[in-house]
Amino acid sequence: MKKYLIRLLAIFSLGQFAFISQASAQSPRVSIPDFADLVERASPAVVNIRTTEKVMQQQAQGGIPGMPEDQAEFFRRFFGVPIPGMPNGPKQAQPNPGKPQEADRGVGSGFIIESNGLILTNAHVVEGANTIYVTLTDKWEYKAKLLGMDKRTDVAVVKIDARDLPKLPLGDSSRVRVGEWVLAIGSPFGLENTVTAGIVSAKSRDTGDYLPFIQTDVAVNPGNSGGPLLNTAGQVIGINSQIFSRSGGYMGISFAIPIDEAMRVADQLRTNGKMSRGRIGVALGEMTKQIAESLGLGKPRGAYVRNVEPGGPAAAGGIESGDVILSFNGRDIAKSTDLPRAVGETKPGTSASVQVWRKGSSRDLMVTVADTEAVAAVKNADKSGSSNGNANSLGVAVAELSDSRKKELNIRGGVEVTGLGDGPLARAGVRPGDVIIRIADTDITGVKQFERLVKGLDSNKSVPVFVRRADSTMIIPVRSK
Repeated sequence: MKKYLIRLLAIFSLGQFAFISQASAQSPRVSIPDFADLVERASPAVVNIRTTEKVMQQQAQGGIPGMPEDQAEFFRRFFGVPIPGMPNGPKQAQPNPGKPQEADRGVGSGFIIESNGLILTNAHVVEGANTIYVTLTDKWEYKAKLLGMDKRTDVAVVKIDARDLPKLPLGDSSRVRVGEWVLAIGSPFGLENTVTAGIVSAKSRDTGDYLPFIQTDVAVNPGNSGGPLLNTAGQVIGINSQIFSRSGGYMGISFAIPIDEAMRVADQLRTNGKMSRGRIGVALGEMTKQIAESLGLGKPRGAYVRNVEPGGPAAAGGIESGDVILSFNGRDIAKSTDLPRAVGETKPGTSASVQVWRKGSSRDLMVTVADTEAVAAVKNADKSGSSNGNANSLGVAVAELSDSRKKELNIRGGVEVTGLGDGPLARAGVRPGDVIIRIADTDITGVKQFERLVKGLDSNKSVPVFVRRADSTMIIPVRSK
């Protein structure tokens, strides 16, 4: 019996082993890619960028050339060695005292996109530089000309006088997949031709108004800025631009500008020397779940308008404070950061369709997009007034709004908050001087109408209250007491 059981167990074990072996053979093998050939092909097109600036040279300089000041002090105190520039030591005069001298400003990276010497890098690498030096992998150094830079997207284009240079092929950043292998080549801390590898951690990271960044875990440090982010085919899918760090060095998260976005900017920079970007003149707020529900939108979507610039394109097109922009020129607006990108990519002078949500329904408007340089900036103001009124179920005392105040805030009506009690608006941060311009879908025309409206509110239902403060409109979902 015992031998029979042992035989059965052996047969079962062999069958299980055969099943596991068969399953292993059928499952796809995943291997780490060998980047050596890719790096060998791509490295010659990656450059080191060094910038200098003019500084005023001092009359005398302390310490000793090439020696840290604390070491120089050690030699002076313990060995009695007179150190130039130190106490009891001779002063060290500098050539041409008081005249501007060239001093190193910083280092970064870049990559060649055309064989005639056209190079892509970051704007912050070359910003403020008097002279830009580009060094190739064969150690040839060139003075570069800045063709243009755009600080908002952190893209710059420089040109060196050379021919038949190696260049990098450009990929399609819209096809990048989270989890795919990528690598960076650059000059971290000035160490040229340094290669690091990792994977794409996330896409469309909102770290700025105009760029949805590619997030990776590729090691990127100061000096890597402007270098290429490459896929396994050796194509550029991004420009390494930022890191998330509390120490100033790499901490596991880095960000790259998608190459599609970068080239859209670069094409304008090389042609016009600057970036022409559309603008409609609105200040935006983030849509929350509470605000969306109170407005009847269901789920959070769109960008709600806190302020409309007087006389700007949005005002001329009929957009009002408190509107929620759902789409722009046929492009859905899922969140507030989508709108500046959609508007910015639109050519100035274009008539764009805008769908807004107002008072429980959608409306279609037309707005003529202006150039960023042609639209005046909205001026900030934060003035408050006070008058007497009776507290209501929202916990505020209000007063009539003067014509001059309406003109100052660029609104047609409303009531001004003059006092606060224990109520939902006070808890939401409303303060004296704020102006209530709408409750739900009803515009406020005066104190009596406001009081009647508040008395009729359902205490079990959340309603949006539109509050104007200076040049912004806040949407506050509240329930009356």
